[in-house]
Amino acid sequence: MDQTRALTALAPYLALAKSATSPRAAIDLITQATSAPNTYVFAELLEQPNIHAIRHSDEYGIYHYILEIFAWGTWQDYKADASLPPLSEQQTQKLKLLSLLSYAAAPSADLSYAALTSKLDLSSTSELESLVTIAIYSSLLTATLNPSAQTVVITSVAPLRDLAPGSIASLLGDLNAWSQRCDSVLSDLQAEIAKVEAAAQKKAKAEARREKQVSAALEEGGMGNGNAAQANSKGTRSGNRREDDDDADPMDVDGGLGGGGGKKRGTGVIGGMFGKMGKPSGR
Repeated sequence: MDQTRALTALAPYLALAKSATSPRAAIDLITQATSAPNTYVFAELLEQPNIHAIRHSDEYGIYHYILEIFAWGTWQDYKADASLPPLSEQQTQKLKLLSLLSYAAAPSADLSYAALTSKLDLSSTSELESLVTIAIYSSLLTATLNPSAQTVVITSVAPLRDLAPGSIASLLGDLNAWSQRCDSVLSDLQAEIAKVEAAAQKKAKAEARREKQVSAALEEGGMGNGNAAQANSKGTRSGNRREDDDDADPMDVDGGLGGGGGKKRGTGVIGGMFGKMGKPSGR
């Protein structure tokens, strides 16, 4: 339920407050407004002159205080003052529903079955579950019941509770504390982000150095293979020359027999030998 619907439900009682000129009429109006099924905000009714007039009355001032409890107090506030008049069944349920909203919205609230049953003065967990169910169907809060864990899980709370006089300073303190917690969490996140970025940069540099080393090793290996290939090529050519020399015709080799080289040397040697053989020996 939003505040607009709640104010619309309160509007008829604001109109009646203008004609409630006697204390008894003001008290009756307070009882009617706090018992109505759809009224959940009461600060505007407290500001009406005829209602505000009974605030300092010794006889009727307690009814004004009851209206204040419905506006921003809780069931515990009501139970703490034994001088307050008893509430009707409708008023009791209404105040416990409003108290549930206050408990659910409190920082670090204990929403266990045991804690809520004690705070709301309920007799059993089934009574608590019934009250929470009524609050859910009345759009006062979004919640789920967890019987196995004995906990009420609150997701959202309707903004229907009014601020008590003098509570602004406390509210600002809560907001400042919340803001500091947010700043602390943000600083931690930024520090973690900086660590991740530094680690990523370090890893990138290490990978770049490793890639450079691998490239250099590959280049050196390629140059070594080229030199070996050249050496093998030279050796092959030299070997071929030696094989050519071995296959050469023995007659073409200058063995010191005829002096010259080539086939002519071979012919001259043979011719010389025959020439010597053919010459007469001194005759």
